[in-house]
Amino acid sequence: MAENKYIDEPTGTETVGHEWDGIEELDTPMPRWWLWTLYATIIWGIVYVILYPAWPLVNSATEGVLGWSSRGDFAQEMEAREKELKPIRQALVSTDINKLSGSPELMQTAIEGGRSAFKVHCVQCHGTGADGIRPGSGYPNLNDDEWLWGGDLEAIEYTLIHGIRNPDHEDTRFSQMPAFGRDGILTSAEISDLVSYVRNISGKEKQSASAQRGAALFQTNCALCHGADGKGDRMQGAPNLTDAISLYGLDRESLTYTLTNSRYGVMPRWGHRLDPATIRMLTVYVHSLGGGEASPALEEVAQETLEDIPAGSDGADTADDAAAGGGGEGREDVQS
Repeated sequence: MAENKYIDEPTGTETVGHEWDGIEELDTPMPRWWLWTLYATIIWGIVYVILYPAWPLVNSATEGVLGWSSRGDFAQEMEAREKELKPIRQALVSTDINKLSGSPELMQTAIEGGRSAFKVHCVQCHGTGADGIRPGSGYPNLNDDEWLWGGDLEAIEYTLIHGIRNPDHEDTRFSQMPAFGRDGILTSAEISDLVSYVRNISGKEKQSASAQRGAALFQTNCALCHGADGKGDRMQGAPNLTDAISLYGLDRESLTYTLTNSRYGVMPRWGHRLDPATIRMLTVYVHSLGGGEASPALEEVAQETLEDIPAGSDGADTADDAAAGGGGEGREDVQS
C-alpha cells in the first residue's frame, strides 16, 4: 500500500493508499490541541492510579500512595457525626424515660431519631405507616390504642429490648395460646360455638344459640387468660376480645384457624442489636404515634391529685394533664 500513497493536490494531504471505486482516503493529521489533550489525560491517568485506589484485587484494591478511600472518608464523616450526637445520646439514656417530656427539645430529637431508626429496622413488619401492613396480617398496627403488653414508655422499651417469644432469651415477653383443635382439647363443633361467642362480644355477630353455648365454653377454657369479660390481661399478653381489633382477623375462618392451631407471632429483641440510645428513640417515637399511655405510676399520682382537689376546681385541668402524661391519645402495642 505504501507505494500507492501520494499528495492530494487540492488539500496538500497525503493519502493512506486505499482506494474503493475511485474513492481515496486522506491521512489527515489530528489537531495539535486534540493530541496534547490526549497526552494530558494519559499522564493524569498514570498519576491517579499511583495516588488513589485504582486496580481491583481479590478482596480489595490497590491503596494508592495517599491512602485515601471513599469508605474511609465516609467513616470519618460518620465518626464526626457520632461525636456531635454523643452528648444528645448520653442525655437520652441518662434521663428518666418518664421525664423526657419535661425536655421538649430532647423529646423532639428522640422522636425524629426514632423515626429514622423505625424506617431501617421496623417497617419490614409494621409497614412504612406503622399500620401493620394490612389487617389480619399478624403484624400490629402501632397507630391505635390497643396494647397487648402495655403502652406506657417503660413497657414499650421493655418490649423493644427483650422482644416477644424469643426462645433464646430468658427475659423475653412470652405467652402461648393452646391449640384447642389440633391438640384435641375441643371438638370442631365446640370451636365453632367459641367463634360465635368471640364474634358476638366483639360486635361482629348477633347473639345466637351457638354464641350462648360458646359463652360457657369461654368461661371454662379462655377466661383464665382473657378474663371473664373477655377484655384480656396485659400481664399475660392476652388480647382484649371485645374491641373488634385483632392481629389475625375476626372473620369466622381466621378465628377458627386461631382456635384450632393457635398463633405464635415473634418480635425480635433489639437489646443486643441496637444501642440503648437508639432503643430509647424508637420507644419515644412509637409512643408518639397516637396511642402512647401514661406510666402506671404517673396515673396513680394523677388519681391521688384528683382526689385531693375539690369538685369543680380549676385544678382538675392540671390533674387531667398529669394523667395524660404527654403520651398522645391512645395506642396499639408492639404486639405479636
